[in-house]
Amino acid sequence: MKTKIMKNVLLVSTIPLLSMGAINGLAATDLSLWYHGAGNPVEAKIIDSMVDDFNKSQSEWKVTLQGFPQESYNDSVIAAALAGNLPDILDVDGPVMPNWAWAGYLQPLNIDSASIEDFLPGTKGYWDGQLYSLGLWDAGVAMISRKSTLVEANIRIPTLAQPWTLNEFNAALETLKQTGQYDYPFDPGLAWKGEWFPYAFSPFLQSFGGDIIDRDTYQTAEGVLNGDAAIAFGEWWQMLFQQGYSPGNSQDTADRETGLIDGKYAIQWNGNWIALNMLKAFGDDVLFLPAPDFGHGPKMGASSWQFGVSSSTSHPQGAADFIQFASQDRYLTAFSDAIGLIPPTKAAADASQYYQEGSPMATFFELSAQQAVLRPVTPGYVVAAKVFEKALADIADGADVIDTLDNAADEINNDIRRNLGYGH
Repeated sequence: MKTKIMKNVLLVSTIPLLSMGAINGLAATDLSLWYHGAGNPVEAKIIDSMVDDFNKSQSEWKVTLQGFPQESYNDSVIAAALAGNLPDILDVDGPVMPNWAWAGYLQPLNIDSASIEDFLPGTKGYWDGQLYSLGLWDAGVAMISRKSTLVEANIRIPTLAQPWTLNEFNAALETLKQTGQYDYPFDPGLAWKGEWFPYAFSPFLQSFGGDIIDRDTYQTAEGVLNGDAAIAFGEWWQMLFQQGYSPGNSQDTADRETGLIDGKYAIQWNGNWIALNMLKAFGDDVLFLPAPDFGHGPKMGASSWQFGVSSSTSHPQGAADFIQFASQDRYLTAFSDAIGLIPPTKAAADASQYYQEGSPMATFFELSAQQAVLRPVTPGYVVAAKVFEKALADIADGADVIDTLDNAADEINNDIRRNLGYGH
């Protein structure tokens, strides 16, 4: 910086300002970052590189990374919040973010809104009208099958513009069952418990016209989780297992992982994270297909892990600066190329190995852009998700559809009342 004193006026040149730490020769301020991906060396390598690049790019902040196993991460964050010991930056699963914001773990994220205008909607975490978190990737789900499977059975291959209807999909399952070639024609994935149920299956409910909660008010599940549309969904869901179209709650985890490749299933509802394995197994024969339209448009889940700023940090702008830095297309592409995740921007997708135009997995980017829906954006989601999971598992096991959905709606409503509406 060059300066001259003239008549008590300080004139400053237009050379860009350096950080105060650099000007004064002070050490950079430490920023702590917690991440859920400990034990995943591929993710860790990219995160480590991103942190190192940020630290070298300026001298005001120094980010230090601490990784946690995903299974214990949320519990670690909650314990740290109760002890008043949260890090400066943390990542959060997208649908959990509203609960953490409402509970006071997070503060709004102050980054340039224009810089994330082109990000997929599922990667931007909004609560109460403000941005709280940002994801460096998204995750999507598709009907995965083989071209040869559908062609041999004379089943129309659906497209984004013309997905299967409810009747078409049901007829396809019956046709595939009648071939006798498969243990089950359709694998929705009940071996996976927990978040998979609301992430993967609530979009089916929404396509029928129902939902987990009334999103106009977020104050009740009455009429949306147990109304006519939801009952129609519940009856269809139960039919999948009663008719032998799908494996139920006792599905073996190994079959879930390899059943499509092994020929046990004809169609599998699964995520983009499995797409690389499918490409290796089937090559050009693999199909990544849109969700069926059950009456209210085809829908699939969206939103994955995102970065946010803790409410207790003394350096919110430094934390935000790191997240802004991490949102560069080169890092978005790096995650995509290494793990097969969906890049949040078209530019990152075009530069990626798997999602550039013409690549087999490019379909997932378009599916996310056109069909993705968020899980209910409410602090009460963490409870509602577990209630929804249990209801669907019980219905799959043969429980009365109407009674089960009524009880689920009541349980969600009681939780909302206990928590005084969760701030809505």
